[in-house]
Amino acid sequence: MYCQGLHGSLVSHANPDNRRENRMRWFDYLLRRLIMAVFVLISVSVITFFIARVIPSDPAAAWVGSHPTQELIAKARLQLGLDRPLWVQYLRFMGDLLRGNFGVSVRTHQPILNDTKAYLPATLELVVVAMIIAVIIGIPLGVLSGARKGSWLDHSTRLIAIAGVSLPIFFLGLLLQLTFFGKLGLLPLGSRISNDIALNHPIHVQTGFYLVDSLITGNWAAFRDASVHIILPAFALAIFDIGLTICMTRSSMVEVLNEKYILAARASGISERAVLFVLALKNAIIPTITVIGLSFVYSLTGAILVEVIFSWPGLGSYVTNAVLSIDFPVIVSVTLVVTVFYVIINLILDLVQAALDPRITLN
Repeated sequence: MYCQGLHGSLVSHANPDNRRENRMRWFDYLLRRLIMAVFVLISVSVITFFIARVIPSDPAAAWVGSHPTQELIAKARLQLGLDRPLWVQYLRFMGDLLRGNFGVSVRTHQPILNDTKAYLPATLELVVVAMIIAVIIGIPLGVLSGARKGSWLDHSTRLIAIAGVSLPIFFLGLLLQLTFFGKLGLLPLGSRISNDIALNHPIHVQTGFYLVDSLITGNWAAFRDASVHIILPAFALAIFDIGLTICMTRSSMVEVLNEKYILAARASGISERAVLFVLALKNAIIPTITVIGLSFVYSLTGAILVEVIFSWPGLGSYVTNAVLSIDFPVIVSVTLVVTVFYVIINLILDLVQAALDPRITLN
């Protein structure tokens, strides 16, 4: 399965005769992708900006506070530029954006860029751990399921995959809390770190990733506590990716295991483990990598529900509060941030596919 449309076209090409011509194809492809990325970002900004502005609300009143007066609201409208036509507001917004200014939050009165830098690492840490869980569980189960097609293991694994892609995240999150906190008392209910650890063993933030920061500073108490806190939200976020990874890996393995070189390898006496996890998986993993990459971007948006359920102080909680308070500068800015991740990851996926499969080049 190859990415098309926004990802560009991937076509079969073996042994290019001219390396310079091949480099030019890569350069042309990257240039086209950058141009398309600009159009995507502009389109997303236009849609989200105007939708946020037509919502029946008054950002000026929200800016003033809980006791607004008509005079204060009028001053706020002038200060925020809300008295100007929408197209002028949009051009002003894009001009600020190009200068690295995301604007100011209506709710917190803080620069959105600073808020994003503060909240984004927590979300990225949660998503990265969830993707690691999905890869560790999904790929081996998909390989074994494809190798034992029609067996009880195959049926059981497919049932797990179907359940993973079908269960709503909010339902699974509440179920995990009820089981592992309410019934068993094994894992914390939510938050990113315990209050006593935050007071007695504070983490010196360097990357914003608590697991990394506590590890590189030797703060083992904080590392253990952060590890325990991330288990439930990461697993709740990973369950969909686990199911998707199992399905894609199994489907690719079933196809690859019927190839002649696999039959020849088995006939030559190579161990079944080497056949499955070295020879077959090397080719079957290519479409799975695409799914994993796209799942990463999906998890950035799916983390919103998980962060609300588990009181995780990340970008999801930040944008949720922005939606509730109709903080449209935050809504537009966070949407653009997620879109940038989507464009970059899709570009990386195409390049990785071309690097892994010598039959593929970019056209």
